[in-house]
Amino acid sequence: MTEIIAGVAIPQTPAAAEATSFVQKMTSPLIFHHSRRVFIFSMLRAHALGLQPDPELLYLAALFHDTGLSTPYSDVEQRFELDGADHARKFLLDRGFSDTATEVVWTAIALHTTPGIPGRMGAEVAATNFGVLTDVVGLGLGELNREQVEEITAAHPRGDFKNEFLRAFVDGLSHRPDTTYGTVNADVLEHFVPGFRRTSMVDRIMGSVWPQ
Repeated sequence: MTEIIAGVAIPQTPAAAEATSFVQKMTSPLIFHHSRRVFIFSMLRAHALGLQPDPELLYLAALFHDTGLSTPYSDVEQRFELDGADHARKFLLDRGFSDTATEVVWTAIALHTTPGIPGRMGAEVAATNFGVLTDVVGLGLGELNREQVEEITAAHPRGDFKNEFLRAFVDGLSHRPDTTYGTVNADVLEHFVPGFRRTSMVDRIMGSVWPQ
């Protein structure tokens, strides 16, 4: 039976079902509920903007987009967005998805915290970013139907999302602070981690090996 939340059908493909089970087991309820809300908000925002993303690819991007915060998927120290994107890539390729489809999901996850760029890209990449912005900072929330929003948050409760989500960022990034250079992630560490000071582009230029 098709699951429908706020008029949005949740993909029922084998890969979508497997991803749902995996993310439920491997992440926290906070990340799981957030990821599902992101998919639904992404679909609603896409519809309003006239975008037509592939629902399955968008769902997989939404489900995996924050997994890098809670599980160290990578053998190297890198941005958490890349951890999630790399794991999603392996998940899709192992299940026979094409290179093209896989790269769409990889890109949507890798760029989901990057301001300005995803919205100018393909439907899945743009919609993932729009959904994240809606659930995290409320961008575009006022344009959505109130009853739809209530249905979404009833199915996937927010709880104390603001504080718990920020804590998840601190827990997932404080041991690899250098990976936050040039990203919004540095905002979180600067606010919550005593003694953390972000490295700026000015620091890097002035401290380079080139002579003054």
